[in-house]
Amino acid sequence: MPSTQRPMRYGHSEGHTDVCFDDTGSCIVTCGSDGDVRIWENLDDDYPKTINVGEMAFSCALKGGRLVTAVSNNTVQVHTFPEGAPDGILTRFTTSVTHVTFSPDGTRVAAGASDFIIKVVEVTDSSKQKTFRGHDAPVLSLSFDPKDVYLASASCDGSVRVWNLADQTCTKSWLLLQKCNDVINAKSICRLAWQPGTGKLLAVPVDKVVELFRRKTWDSQFNLSDASITQPLNVVVWSPCGQFLAAGSVDGNIVVWNVGTQQCIERMKHEKKYSICGLAWHPKYKQIAYTDTEGNLGLLENIGDAEKPNEKVASAVAKDYNDLFDGDDDDYLNGDLIEPPSSPKTGDNEEDADDLMQPPGHVRRAVIDDDDDNSLDIGLIKASSGLLEKEDDGDDQAGGFSALPPSSAQQPLYDGPKPTPRQKPFQSGSTPVHLMHRFMVWNSVGIIRCYSDEQDNAIDIEFHDTSVHHATHLPNSLGHTMADLSPEAILLACESTEELASKLHCIHFGSWDANKEWTVDMPKDEEIEAICLGQGWAACATTALLVRLFTVGGVQKEIFSLPGPVVSMAGHGEQLMVVYHRDTGFDGDQCLGVQLMELGMKKKQILHGDPLSLTRKSYLVWVGFSAEGTPCYVDSEGIVRMLNRGLGNTWIPVCNTREHCKGKYDHYWVVGIHENPQQLRCIPCKGARFPPTLPRPAVAILPFKLPFCQVATEKGQMEEQYWRSLLFHGHLDYLSKNGYEFDENAKNQAVKEQQELLMKLFALSCKLERELRCVELAELMTPSVVSLAIKYASRSRRLNLAQRLSELAVQRASELAAALQQEEEDEEEEEFPKCSNAGYSSSATNWGQSRNVQQDQEEVEDAEETDACEEAEEAPEVHKEKEPNNFSRGITPAEVTTPKPALVASSSRGRVNPFKVSSSKKDPVVPSANILDNMTKYSKKTSSSGSRAGNKQNPPVIKPLTPKPKTKQALAASFFQPRTPATNPGEKTEEEREEKAGNESQETKVTAQENTENRRPKTGFQMWLEENRANILTDNPDLNEAEVIKEGMSRFRMLTSEERMVWTEKARGGKASDSAEDKKRKRPTAEEDEVQKSQEQKSEDTNVSKKSKPLDPATNNRLSAFAFKQI
Repeated sequence: MPSTQRPMRYGHSEGHTDVCFDDTGSCIVTCGSDGDVRIWENLDDDYPKTINVGEMAFSCALKGGRLVTAVSNNTVQVHTFPEGAPDGILTRFTTSVTHVTFSPDGTRVAAGASDFIIKVVEVTDSSKQKTFRGHDAPVLSLSFDPKDVYLASASCDGSVRVWNLADQTCTKSWLLLQKCNDVINAKSICRLAWQPGTGKLLAVPVDKVVELFRRKTWDSQFNLSDASITQPLNVVVWSPCGQFLAAGSVDGNIVVWNVGTQQCIERMKHEKKYSICGLAWHPKYKQIAYTDTEGNLGLLENIGDAEKPNEKVASAVAKDYNDLFDGDDDDYLNGDLIEPPSSPKTGDNEEDADDLMQPPGHVRRAVIDDDDDNSLDIGLIKASSGLLEKEDDGDDQAGGFSALPPSSAQQPLYDGPKPTPRQKPFQSGSTPVHLMHRFMVWNSVGIIRCYSDEQDNAIDIEFHDTSVHHATHLPNSLGHTMADLSPEAILLACESTEELASKLHCIHFGSWDANKEWTVDMPKDEEIEAICLGQGWAACATTALLVRLFTVGGVQKEIFSLPGPVVSMAGHGEQLMVVYHRDTGFDGDQCLGVQLMELGMKKKQILHGDPLSLTRKSYLVWVGFSAEGTPCYVDSEGIVRMLNRGLGNTWIPVCNTREHCKGKYDHYWVVGIHENPQQLRCIPCKGARFPPTLPRPAVAILPFKLPFCQVATEKGQMEEQYWRSLLFHGHLDYLSKNGYEFDENAKNQAVKEQQELLMKLFALSCKLERELRCVELAELMTPSVVSLAIKYASRSRRLNLAQRLSELAVQRASELAAALQQEEEDEEEEEFPKCSNAGYSSSATNWGQSRNVQQDQEEVEDAEETDACEEAEEAPEVHKEKEPNNFSRGITPAEVTTPKPALVASSSRGRVNPFKVSSSKKDPVVPSANILDNMTKYSKKTSSSGSRAGNKQNPPVIKPLTPKPKTKQALAASFFQPRTPATNPGEKTEEEREEKAGNESQETKVTAQENTENRRPKTGFQMWLEENRANILTDNPDLNEAEVIKEGMSRFRMLTSEERMVWTEKARGGKASDSAEDKKRKRPTAEEDEVQKSQEQKSEDTNVSKKSKPLDPATNNRLSAFAFKQI
């Protein structure tokens, strides 16, 4: 298996860093220019222990429980390990110390400084020290001889020297490096190293190669180089067995050689090509930890696994024991069985992996056959052959990785997915417990800090709103480690000790009682692991898998069991959310469950232990509620998820904080979520997952964004905005359903925004000719916005779409009417649902009464009056097409081409076809299927069928508009009516009724008269055009009808607003006279059309039987009121 390069992580601020392992390899220790020493349990440790040693730390060394650091204050300091307690100053220099290293036995420390001096000091007695002088420039690096005889050093004067420790003399000196005057100006820090064990070779990085000098003779034995090395090498380090040598360059390359074969076995390139300034080989495993000059820490694993085993050993074993095997058994002597390739990895799974390994004393057999006396034990072969013996007496390790523990050299019995260690319980908004200064909680109410040092052990409580309560300072004599804060109480909890039980302590500062505090002791051997506060209650989860509920005054209430160990808890109002371990996860995944309960008068459980969705290989870092009461949580990958009550209580990701991080190891620490306004309140943390308490961190606000596809496009952006608005205003429906107070204006504004987005998406879909998509969007609209959509479709000459939208509107109106019949007749109209519910609720809810978009509709109607001349321009263009009416039923092509203005089938309140156009010269092309004819579920059969018989050849489409007689809407709709009709529809209708007097009832004339009265009046532009038509034709005699209207439109626009208003008033004033004059002309016109009527009589008689009777006026009134938002 080839080596694995783990992703680097932020360790220190920018500058020089150093790295080393402890004696057992269980910890990685780093230091940097920020003056901190960090102790990492592994590379994934998000909470490393930090020890501040000074302003800057240049080098560190660890051995025998002593941590030695070279600090910028010209001292070498000692700290205990792993406690990190200061243990004094080992020695001082006149300038900065550049490098420190331990002797092999850990009793002495060598330190070099920029004052050209090297000191070797006894750790136990700093007064015993030796000084080595001879360098003419700052010292770069030092290395002890494994046999504790020599000390090697490199300097900015270009020399590499070997010192005799006994007499403090220089044994050998080479001029190998480029000279410089300071460490910061050196091209390479030249971290040299002796070969472990015998110390036969001294490795020195010289430019782009590693020179190896032989002990005693001090001759250059050979050089190690590789084509991938293009910049000077900075540091070299030996493997514990002494067989491999690794080197890091200033351009971020790491190369590993097999010193015996002088072959390169591993090559690694830094992610960003930063200079490698620290290398450390794990004392047991095949790992190398490295740091760069930007403060990052990385790990290279499985080094040398791809290398083949010693072929010489395998051939010798096969030769000596060839008699014991058949020819078919030769394969058992391959390298895989002799040297197992796998070894356990470090990390959290180390203990679990060891449990699955074979015992150290067990020797694996190459051939296992209990009945065969010729079975072979490979361990005995190795022990009996002299090929694996040590070459030198000083070597205490054989070649390869024989220094590994016996268990690590065995093949695991189980290679499947490994269980993931369970996440420990935590409090949301808190920082790690081991910190001396930490946040116990930071939420939307306030901040609780804990200080535990030698001077003070106290808790500070700060409220964001000081009107809730003033800041408080409490002693922490019980050692509280958990806290929660609400607008009425403070809840604290502590772990048990040998003498005291685990305690729950509450301070009810909102109480009118003088005694505001109470404490409850947990039963023996029961520890509190999580706590939370709600409105009038407190809760704690314990190690006994119990959740205990209390009133805020201290009364014990219900107790219930959890299916698994608790992870975290949160409360808001009457809601309690508990997250726990459902089962054991595998391959780095956590297996968590969540319970959500309401603790009000009607106690009920909303989520019954449902699985909690987490990003792969992540864990939970925050769980809580938004300020409006919606459950939310955040995982370690920065994904924020929120409960979507409108989709069956599912979880939806609403933000990815990693998208806003600048660095790879930067994070955002969440402190609160708000739905209105949409804000994610968090604290940016550079190179860490949590902020320090001092200085006070600044809160940043991140926007929410749903992970929709193609959000870079206009369509994707509007879709994301619509559904996000719907999601983040879902709490208003929850509050309304449960009887809570909520802001009605906020809900109205949200619906308005959502409908605006739907209308924009509708317009975009029309442009893209996606009519099916338009209908799908209309299903999410309120009735008023559907009316606007029908207008838009008719203006865009998409008559098929307008027809389908009209059918959809009436279908919804029918469903609503059926629902209204089941309610009491005295129920007021405004009590009906006011808006759509994102397509999840019933259709009756979607098409309930909504006053939220009336303002938008009125604005559109104002625009219609201004753009009236544009509609007049569009009408002739439609007439020119002369296409057959695809929506007509029972009409022949000859009838379609005959110019016959049709009556507008309408209710008694005067609603008309909004996109019906007509002309005396052109054929109208309008939808002809009257959708109200099919509304038979709740309509009565009336006597108005005679009216429809008169215009059955070209019946109009009824659009669900709010009837507003004599309004701007009526004026705008009038442009779809004929300007210069050749015949009066009322005349023809009346004449037909006379000829069919024997077959038609008296009610036919009444309906015809009503339709004549519903005829729309002329507009101001029409009256102006009639008076100025002669002038336009005089100036432009070659213009046809359409061009005359265009010219008239341009001239009418040039009038002042006052002049246009005068014409509009004239049009309104002439309404009554026009209606009366129409009645007078009814009989004469009917006689003139007698010949034409007789030609059509046959077709009319054929279609009479197909007509359905229209609704009576009373039913039309109810539909107008409830389905089309009568105001």
